[in-house]
Amino acid sequence: MAKSKSKSRSKPGTPKVKGSGQDDVLERIATALERLAPQPKALPDLRVADAFIWHPDGRLAPVNHVNRVEMSLLRGIDRVRDVLVENTERFAKGLPANNALLWGARGMGKSSLVKASHAAVNAAAGSGKSGHLKLVEIHREDIQSLPDLMALTRGSHYRFIVFCDDLSFDGEDTTYKSLKALLEGGIEGRPDNVIFYATSNRRHLMSRDMMENERSTAINPGETVEEKVSLSDRFGLWLGFHRCSQDEFLAMIDGYVGHYKISVAVDELHRDALEWSTTRGSRSGRVAWQFVQDLAGRLGVTLKD
Repeated sequence: MAKSKSKSRSKPGTPKVKGSGQDDVLERIATALERLAPQPKALPDLRVADAFIWHPDGRLAPVNHVNRVEMSLLRGIDRVRDVLVENTERFAKGLPANNALLWGARGMGKSSLVKASHAAVNAAAGSGKSGHLKLVEIHREDIQSLPDLMALTRGSHYRFIVFCDDLSFDGEDTTYKSLKALLEGGIEGRPDNVIFYATSNRRHLMSRDMMENERSTAINPGETVEEKVSLSDRFGLWLGFHRCSQDEFLAMIDGYVGHYKISVAVDELHRDALEWSTTRGSRSGRVAWQFVQDLAGRLGVTLKD
């Protein structure tokens, strides 16, 4: 007796799925995911300016007129000036150079020297309106977005000085840890075409109270302090700025007055300048400039280069 062969039959009403239909569904899903994913940022046209301000949303805003002081007007900081300019020149040429921390007395030209060095190196290279060396300022509160800036500039044929003015850390702020890894020691490291310059009134970027509190609560106080100090160690150059003497202060005044061609008797100028510094309780490049602004205003002189 012949055995009947069983045949597999599909149940009535079951739709047949074609391979092309599955591919269409997968393609639509992939397209939707691409729209949801953040698009990679691209560098703007860097030929429009030599200086930019970094915004944490990924924008580099051009600065058409940088607030600078001419290098020749920076007095009393000859040694640190020469060191920073030489370091910047090496970096601009693609040679090894160090991150730099400019620390010390307020108003002695730390940020002015960074901006003047950038301008001087570009001018010496004969770069014209748009130089090969770009200055990018990042604000202290945006330090956490520094990895995004590094990723954006990595691979560009331009070279970048990333500059943070008045960098310091207080209280429970832990962003210094990410900054340490970015400067030196991270798996990716700092791009070859980027260097980091920072100014601070503190040599170790930490307040004394912050370091003492960490020491008092830590199991091993010495190790905690070492971790704090190691941030400054990531800067190959420590350039100290100290309070100027009376003679240096008067030399700053004379430099400004000569540069802007302000006609005033030297004896009267020095007497008024010293009185101005006494009322301010300080002698510095900033105080000297403030005095010259007041003097020019009283004499009706416009301070234009």
